[in-house]
This record gives sequence, C-alpha cells and structure tokens, in this order.
Amino acid sequence: MPYLLRDSKPRPPALPWVARPTIGSGKTYKELKQDCLRRGVLFEDPDFPACNSSLFFSEKPPVPFVWKRPGDIVKDPKFILGGATRTDICQGDLGDCWLLAAIASLTLNEKTLARVVPLDQNFGPDYAGIFHFQFWQHNEWLDVVIDDRLPTFKGRLVFLHSAEHNEFWSALLEKAYAKLNGSYEALKGGSTIEAMEDFTGGVGEMYEVKKAPENFYEILEKALKRCSMVGCSIDTSSAAESEAKTPFGLIKGHAYSVTGIDEVSYRGMQVQLIRIRNPWGQVEWNGPWSDNSPEWHSVSPSEQKRLSQAALDDGEFWMKFEDFRVHFDKVEICNLTPDALEDSTAHKWEVTVHQGSWVRGSTAGGCRNFLETFWTNPQIKLHLTEKDDGQDECTFIAALMQKDRRKLKKLGAEMLTIGYSIYESPGRDGHLGKDFFRYHPSKARSKTYINLREVSNRFKLPPGDYILVPTTFEPHQEADFCLRIFSEKKAITEDLDENVAIDLPEPPNPTSSPQETEEEKQFRALFEQISGEDMEVAAEELEYVLNAVLKKTKNIKFKNLSLISCRNIISLMDTSGNGKLEFNEFKVFWEKMKKWINIFLQFDFDKSGSMSSYELRSALKAAGYHLNNYLLQLIVLRYSDEQFQIEFDDFLNCLVRLENASRVFQALSVKNKDFINLNIGE
Repeated sequence: MPYLLRDSKPRPPALPWVARPTIGSGKTYKELKQDCLRRGVLFEDPDFPACNSSLFFSEKPPVPFVWKRPGDIVKDPKFILGGATRTDICQGDLGDCWLLAAIASLTLNEKTLARVVPLDQNFGPDYAGIFHFQFWQHNEWLDVVIDDRLPTFKGRLVFLHSAEHNEFWSALLEKAYAKLNGSYEALKGGSTIEAMEDFTGGVGEMYEVKKAPENFYEILEKALKRCSMVGCSIDTSSAAESEAKTPFGLIKGHAYSVTGIDEVSYRGMQVQLIRIRNPWGQVEWNGPWSDNSPEWHSVSPSEQKRLSQAALDDGEFWMKFEDFRVHFDKVEICNLTPDALEDSTAHKWEVTVHQGSWVRGSTAGGCRNFLETFWTNPQIKLHLTEKDDGQDECTFIAALMQKDRRKLKKLGAEMLTIGYSIYESPGRDGHLGKDFFRYHPSKARSKTYINLREVSNRFKLPPGDYILVPTTFEPHQEADFCLRIFSEKKAITEDLDENVAIDLPEPPNPTSSPQETEEEKQFRALFEQISGEDMEVAAEELEYVLNAVLKKTKNIKFKNLSLISCRNIISLMDTSGNGKLEFNEFKVFWEKMKKWINIFLQFDFDKSGSMSSYELRSALKAAGYHLNNYLLQLIVLRYSDEQFQIEFDDFLNCLVRLENASRVFQALSVKNKDFINLNIGE
C-alpha cells in the first residue's frame, strides 16, 4: 500500500480530554446511547460485530464461543465493583499478558485510569448495552465505542475477566482495545510498553536489568512516584521456554507489572523491596520475602499494613530488590507526557511530535549500511538551546514509533526493524545529500535496530543543532511513523525538507536560418521529409523524429519514447494552439532535451538506461525543481517501476509535466505545495 507523507510539521502533544469518535457513523458515544435509549434497544456495534472475524483472522475458534451480554452471564452485573484495582485483571485464554500487565499498572493512577476508563458508566437505569474507552494513538486520543457482547464458553468469559465474577470493566476494556487493533487475535504477543503508551500518550524506556546503572533502585522509585507505569519480564532462550516456570515460581517470557517499591526495617537493617504482580492473578515468587516467607515474621504488623502485605494467592508478591536484579532481565518504564502529570508533580517533559512515512523508491532508504539510499530518508533538525539545570548538556528522549503494524497483522504485516541516527548539523538548510553522510560520523544513535513498535533512548548532547534520521534497517520497507522528542528543557524541531521552488533558465531563442548548425540542418531536412511544406509535426510524427534522432545518440540506452511523451511535449511547446509543433518550437525544445539527457546520464550510474528512483530528488534539483518529500513520493509512485528504476522516457515525461505545471503555477499564482497536483498525478 502507498504511504504518503501529508504533513510533517511538528505538532503539540494531543490533549487527553479531546478524543475523536471512531465509530463508522461519526456519532459520539452520547449520541449513540441517547438514540438507543429513545428507541428502547440495546446497542449493537456494526464496526466490531459479535462474530468470528472480531475474534480471529488466521484461525477458527477452538471451541464454539457464544457472545453474551453481562446481564446474560450474571444476575447483577457491575461495571466497577469496589473501585478498579489490579486484582480485577485475570488473564483468560489469550496470549496478551503484556496488555494485562499494563492494565494492572494503569489502576495505580486514578487520574490516568479515569481517562482511559470513563467512570460514569454502569448497568443502571440508563443502561443501553454501550460503553466507551479512550486510547492514545500516534499523537491523537481516540474514543472507542463498543457494545457489551463478550465471548463466552459454558457461561464464563473466555478472555480477560475480574476476580469478581460480576465485575466487567476490565473485560470491556480488553474488547475495546481488540477493536482498536482489528481483532482479539491481533493482541497475541507484544511488549507491555506498547499498551502503557496507548493508555497515557507517554514514552517508553527499556532497561536490561543486569546492565542497569548502580542507582537503578532510585530510578524505579522516582518513576513510580512520578506516576510512570513500570513492567518487567524474564527472557527466554528458546520458544520452548515460553511461559516455563522457574524453581522460584517465576514465569519466563511473561509480562509482570511493578506495583510498588519501598524499604522495610528488618532486624535493625533497611532492606530494599519491590512489589511485582502476575496478571494471571496467581502463581507467585516463592523465595525470600514472598507471601508466606519467614522474613515477614520479623516485620511489625503496622509495617506490613503500610506495605499492603497479605498472604493471598492473588498474583502479587514482594521480593528483595537484589533478588529482583538476579531473576528478572528487562524493565520497561513509561514516562507520562506533561498532559498526564499532576500539577504537584515536580518533573514535566516538553514534547514535540512529527508524523512521517517511509515510501519505497523515495524516502525508504534503510540504515547507514546502505549509503546510496540512506540520505533519502526523512530528516528532522533538532535545536537544543537550553542546558539542563546545573549541567553543560541538554537531556532529551527520542522515540520513534512505527504506526498501525498490529492492526495490519491480518494483512500479513509484521513489526519492521527500526532505529535512528543523530548528526551534528552542518549549518545549512535543506535536505542533506549523500556526501554529507559519507564523510560525517553520527554523534549519537539508537542503541539498536529492533523490531519493536517503538525505539526510544535518552541522550545528553551539548547545545547546538542536530539532524535526526529515522529509518528502517532494510531499504524499500514502507511504513508510517511517529517521531516524538521529549526534553527536560524546551527543544525546537523542524523537518529538514526542501521548500518547493522552481529555478529554470530563460528559454533559448531559436537561431535564424543563416546561423543554423550542422545539427539543426539535419533536423530541418528530417522535418521537411516528415512534415511537408507547413513544417509542422503532430504527436505521431514527433515520435518518429525523436526516436530516429535518439537512436543515433551513442551515449544513452533507452527504449523508444512513447506517444504520450510526445503529446506532452507538444502541449508544452505549442504556442499557436493548433496541436502541432513548428520547427522553431522544436529547436527550442531540443535545447531542453540535450540538457535533460545530460542530467539523466549523470545519475544513470551503471549506464543501464535507467536511474534509481532514490536519485530523482538530485536529478530534478539539477533540472531546476526543488521538491519536498510529499511531491517526490507522488512522482516516484507515478513514474518508477517495481525495481525502483526510472527509464529515460518516464524521466522526460516527468520533466515535461513539471514544466507544464510550473507554467500553470506561475500563471495562476497557486500555492507552491499544490501546483504539482494539477498535472503530475494524472
């Protein structure tokens, strides 16, 4: 599918209280609910029907599921019973523990929870079988409306459910998230940080526990106090180890939530503890400081109460922080954006957002390993002007996210391997070319290229201007992306894209007959032979003339020029409006043609008779056309072949249409960014 960059200007972060309705009819949740109440019917979601397509896209249900409303499952359903807590999340028969771990973390922040799960919903007198939830997607908050029909088997919920059988907020939240991503099956397998970001609009950081800094306890303590969401997991060495249980009761390849961190006085010493939750709602750590371990016998009841310590098989447990570092491998932290922080919180982030696309043949250049195309990737300039308080450098997080890959799973899409590099700016405007990257090393880059939805890293750089280049690892891979820059002090960003401009030389005046060159004499003889006495040729005759001449040009390989190209040439050069080309008009065009041939040869590096579409930006600039990414993508989609090559006939046709469009642009004084649509896309 084509990915086109529509608007790459930096944007402010999305406001959480402004959520766009996503229902196909365009109606809001309130409008739909009132309509159902007025008609006395229960809502049925036409966009996410109660059928197998909403469950799975690659298989059939293993057992016959029955879709039921909560009132058909229990006598007295409740949306939330006794407050939404982490014990309301119990995993069902779907491999989405990563999502459930994020939901458990969500319950720790009442303000964040109330935004994702609007609390004014219930099964009371105004019940209409309709509920709604809000999620962040690529700098936009979406209001996802669902009906309350849930998949069941033998009268029990199949997927996520609460420990209280008559509480349904968590099951309905899972359904809304499944709708957002296309199906329940689309939720199989993922990273906890992905859902955390969708619940908050925050940005994720990942730590390898064994390589974490010495102050890792303080980092986690600060994150939880800041209301950040924290998850953790244990790596597997093979697929066979997935969800394997260790001797200490921990599950490999499984997503856990970090729900607390504290110190406790134990036999005259302060011991650092961390609280973990298994989204299964059972199966816990059985080592030191576990629910029934003897260590708790030496802790006062008041201290145990302060830590909410209870010996229950609820999936939650404490463990010594030193043991945590030994047994766990990864920690994911989701830092909340400024809109999600309480006013009393000491630390806030400044954030700017860029939306962009990697498009095959024009802006999908791959990583620095592919120098010939790397420079064609989108480029963003970052201005770091304010140092951190008491520091000589500027701190920022760069987070690159590929968009909608989970939603596109049913079409065979997988997560691409993505990353980015950061270069010191050379101090000039415009898209940087191949030679800059050939001779200048990067100042910083993402730690790795990895096939996660988002790659993010924290950097400290001196004040100055930098160029960030987001890429896929391999070239020619298409996706839309969202780049966010979080900074502790204000940072300014802008797309380093070309301003659309036309810089054409004055057209040459045709020479008079006594001064004709030998080349012009040969053209005149051929013209007289083809055209007759009027010395004018139609498109079919021009096609014969040009192909006859170009076949004698030894330094260019090409297939015959097309009749369409010749009609476009006449449209460009015909000043009389009779649909034919006079000899003097042809001579003017031939001067253009010779220049365009030389440009084509300059960028036909292997002398094959075609140029790489990735070189088109430079070739058009040499011809006098400065185009931005969006216009370049349109042209490449129109004129390149499946191997991202452009033959001479297409290059000529492109230039003729560009010059035609530029004349219309100059005559009508239309906006720069729109002039190309008049002719190029036809």
